[in-house]
Amino acid sequence: MSDALRSPAVEAFIRGAAWPAGAATPYPRADPADHGRLPIDTWGTACLPVGVRLELIGDAAAVDIAYVTATEDLGYRGAGAGTTFNAWRGGQLVDQQPVALGSGTARIALGEAADGAADPRVTIYLPEGMRPTILSLTAVDGSISPAPEQPRWIAYGDSIAEGWIASGPDGAWPAIASRLHGLDVVNLGYAGSARGELVSAQQIAALASPAVISITHGTNCWTRIPHSVDQMVANTSAFLAVVRAGHPGVPIVVASPIVRPDGEATPNLLGATHADIRDAMERATRAHIATGDDLMTLIPGGGVLDPGLLGDGVHPGDDGHRVLARVFGDAVAAALASPIRT
Repeated sequence: MSDALRSPAVEAFIRGAAWPAGAATPYPRADPADHGRLPIDTWGTACLPVGVRLELIGDAAAVDIAYVTATEDLGYRGAGAGTTFNAWRGGQLVDQQPVALGSGTARIALGEAADGAADPRVTIYLPEGMRPTILSLTAVDGSISPAPEQPRWIAYGDSIAEGWIASGPDGAWPAIASRLHGLDVVNLGYAGSARGELVSAQQIAALASPAVISITHGTNCWTRIPHSVDQMVANTSAFLAVVRAGHPGVPIVVASPIVRPDGEATPNLLGATHADIRDAMERATRAHIATGDDLMTLIPGGGVLDPGLLGDGVHPGDDGHRVLARVFGDAVAAALASPIRT
């Protein structure tokens, strides 16, 4: 996909994209100028436009979206990776239109703003798994303009933050929480990776103007690339130090991994159970807070989700994502409004 396909006319409507196009990726979720230092699995998932969306206001009845998609291979997530444009307004799904492979145009009804609505914006989620590029937006029976900017939330995490296995991109817990709390979420959920690599910490540290940051990785440090307890403590400490150095006045919420029944008491290659990995992440965060960082919050993740809400034994289904949006998302909003420590 040519970088030139990222249309300047559309750019003002795009949200959730923190870096410019590059490395043949229109909406990269890592710095394309620095992608060579990232693990290949991290860069691979960073090429998916997870959480990227259109946000607009206006009196138009609908909008025509011209697009081109790059693939219909949706992998493990299947249709949950996104095969439709989903439009939300006033907390309600107001339209859903399918997307084809290749070039096409979808007409999306925009619904009506509720009387007295504080925020009349329409949020349109992309079919992220098909790797779309938006070519143009055309208002139908009225006009549209870009929605006002909201506080930017950088959400670093793994497949759970990316939205596995919600039924669609709009059901991922960061997407739900951003709608609830009026935040411009930048989803840096890297499925199968997100092991607290310092390159990712450096890229987050270099981003301009985040209002709040969340860090919710850990499960891939159990078996994907096994970490020892000492390694997890050291890596978490270093990751937090790098992010904090880049954003000394920004609230940071750290949530340790949610329950993973197959790993809680099972040692990995280096002898660490999933519970040990969680404990190591929590100890490293508490140690950082103890140095006097009043802008950092720890949310222990082990008891947040009932195992019955894990659709495949690892990832939450829709109900689980709603729980995480309330627990983790509410913590993000609270930290932004009135930073606390745990």
